[in-house]
Amino acid sequence: MKAVVTVVGKDRVGIIANVCVKLAEFNVNVLDISQTVMQGYFTMMMVVDVSGCSLPLAELCRRMEAKGLEMGLSIRVQREDIFEAMHRV
Repeated sequence: MKAVVTVVGKDRVGIIANVCVKLAEFNVNVLDISQTVMQGYFTMMMVVDVSGCSLPLAELCRRMEAKGLEMGLSIRVQREDIFEAMHRV
């Protein structure tokens, strides 16, 4: 199963590395990543494979949100199908 991870916050060194290390702790594989910095704000969107994740998806969401709070960022994880349904026009 795929999920979408979004990260938003003030730009600084190490955001991508810290988020990827945390995902790797739970055996989540990054399939695609796009990031940019807009006027000092970091934004990143990742498509990840959670089929091998060592946690239930709801717990992964909580842990990544907590990591975001620790880093002063907003980190959200959503199942790909739910993300797509929410963003259809």
